[in-house]
Amino acid sequence: MALRGTAVAVWLFALPASAQDDAPLSAIDWLSQSVEAAAPVSLPPRLADEPPVATSAAPPDVTVSSLDSPSPDPVGLLSSGTTGLPRNLWSASSEATLVTLVRAEGMPSLPALQDFLTVLMLAEADPPLGAGPDGALFLARVDKLLDLGALQQAQALLEEAKADTPQMFRRWFDVALLTGTEAAACRTMQARPAVAPTAAARIFCLARSGDWSAAALTLNTNRVLGDITDEEEALLSRFLDPDLYEDEPPLAAPSRVSPLVFRMREAIGQALTTPNLPLAFAHADLRNTTGWKAQLEAAERLARAGALPANTLHALYTSRTPSASGGIWDRVDAVQRFDVAIQAGDPSAVASALPGAWAAAQEIRAEVPFAQLYAADLARLPLTGRAAEVAVLVGLLSPEYETVARAARGGDPFLLALAQGEPGNAPARDERARAVQAGFAGAPPPARLNQMAQDGQLGEALLRSIAVFNTGVAGDTSALTDALSFFRAVGLEDLARRAALQLLILDRPT
Repeated sequence: MALRGTAVAVWLFALPASAQDDAPLSAIDWLSQSVEAAAPVSLPPRLADEPPVATSAAPPDVTVSSLDSPSPDPVGLLSSGTTGLPRNLWSASSEATLVTLVRAEGMPSLPALQDFLTVLMLAEADPPLGAGPDGALFLARVDKLLDLGALQQAQALLEEAKADTPQMFRRWFDVALLTGTEAAACRTMQARPAVAPTAAARIFCLARSGDWSAAALTLNTNRVLGDITDEEEALLSRFLDPDLYEDEPPLAAPSRVSPLVFRMREAIGQALTTPNLPLAFAHADLRNTTGWKAQLEAAERLARAGALPANTLHALYTSRTPSASGGIWDRVDAVQRFDVAIQAGDPSAVASALPGAWAAAQEIRAEVPFAQLYAADLARLPLTGRAAEVAVLVGLLSPEYETVARAARGGDPFLLALAQGEPGNAPARDERARAVQAGFAGAPPPARLNQMAQDGQLGEALLRSIAVFNTGVAGDTSALTDALSFFRAVGLEDLARRAALQLLILDRPT
């Protein structure tokens, strides 16, 4: 089959060397250089009855691994039975190709694709061709989770692999810094010389444990030896003795923001704001030591990227009464009014409050989390007019989209037919809808992707298909048909329907 669209052809036949120049800073660029080349370290295995998402950073033991240790690439948190994806997802593709694709994959344009990319990164699967003990694909998967803001999943994945190399350990250390659990990481560094921390990390951890004298001595020694930069020295000196610099002007903006720099700047009262930092840093603002407004802003940012559970966003929105108005406070007020109406089960109050709450969700692109929270409650209420129309849209964005579509007494006929997998039975309203219709009407999947799947390179084909779909969202509607037809051809019907529904309901250009 000839490919339809130049942009699609580029993604199918060429490997992108890097993300776009204006793309968000990758985890590769902001990870701390917290450890030097050293003997591998090991975290304790997760207990069998623990949940797959880590909630703390337990101090790991350190072990030495042999040079012929197996690749960590098969490690995952989601079994094949959970994901529905085969264990040979990666095994017929070269590790170098997969690493390049994972690193180049940008933030997916729709929540359904964000969720699916996260599933791919967490899936248990056999190692790819050429996999070595360094676990290049494993590290790329962890870094992509960090790029997506999925810190807890990244931490759990590292702990499942026992983080037995310095490259893994420094990622575990950075996650601990961003989630406020760095005490455990510091205990590991201090107790296990094999970790080989850098001077800055060693000084930070000595001070963090209360050994200020040793920290000051280490700083002075490394200053004489030239093992720290002037910028590091200025920050560490203030970190160890902030009172000495009380009358000094604030430090200049750091040349490179890492989690270690971020935490030390916070400790000396010169905290960096997170909105302009990579998404993973937003988690630091969710701690109870942060003000409510900063927590809300961070939660909205993470929810927009699909990196925060809907219940967490709801808990923050409803935890206090806003004392101001405008901007975020208006959104909080609208959601709280709606939440009270829902809890009371009052159809009239819900109908009155729903438009404002829905507008608040749309403003921060959190429509899908809103649907996860409220679709079931809305479906039980006898709403009419505009409220009924919004309730149907909310339901179509929920996991129960097909049930909602079958029970709906009104709404867009095309969306209702799409939710049931039969959009060909309804008139398509625009070019995007016609492209979606074609994807569900038997259009053959792209020959290259189809061949990859047949050759056992399903994971590689899926990574490319996400990029193809994003090309379609950006304007090449034929790419939408290609991606949807491929999803359906390999049995991902739910992904195809959710992505298509979100495409048409959310109507996002990028």
